Amino acid sequence: MKNKTLERRFNHTIEFLQKVLPAPATILDLGTRNTFSEIMEQHGYTVYNTEGEDLDLLPEVVKKYNVDAVTAFEIFEHLLAPLNVLREIESTKLVATIPLDLWFAKAYRSKTNEWDRHYHEFEDWQFDWLLEKSGWNIQETEKWTSTIDKIGFRPILRKFTPRYYAVYAEK
Repeated sequence: MKNKTLERRFNHTIEFLQKVLPAPATILDLGTRNTFSEIMEQHGYTVYNTEGEDLDLLPEVVKKYNVDAVTAFEIFEHLLAPLNVLREIESTKLVATIPLDLWFAKAYRSKTNEWDRHYHEFEDWQFDWLLEKSGWNIQETEKWTSTIDKIGFRPILRKFTPRYYAVYAEK
């Protein structure tokens, strides 16, 4: 993988997943198939993905799958109403990661792709509250930084400020 920042994020994510949900396990990964879907399969997981449905408008799509767990890696920040999807999940296990709100950086927004933007960038307590309000009990959490190999004030802050928040929750 050429992108070192993405590779570090994927390594942290798979390590967290393996710790809280060891393979083999069958997973519904929210979002279309992607590089991380393949990484999970290489580590012994059976992975199904949603097919690009708008989860704000069709949250019930998650009920089509009979799986051991649902994963949502950097998905909930793209939704206007993540509470609706969280309430529809029938699996009793959830592993999710989100980008944390950083005081020194604005929420991410692609200029060219209408789906590639963040409606929410949560503080950890906000995401915890969302999970609890939707019926989930948090079992384990972890945070990590997202360093980038550039020079400047923000890259220095990124070396010390957690950017990603991982949560394992059960119903």
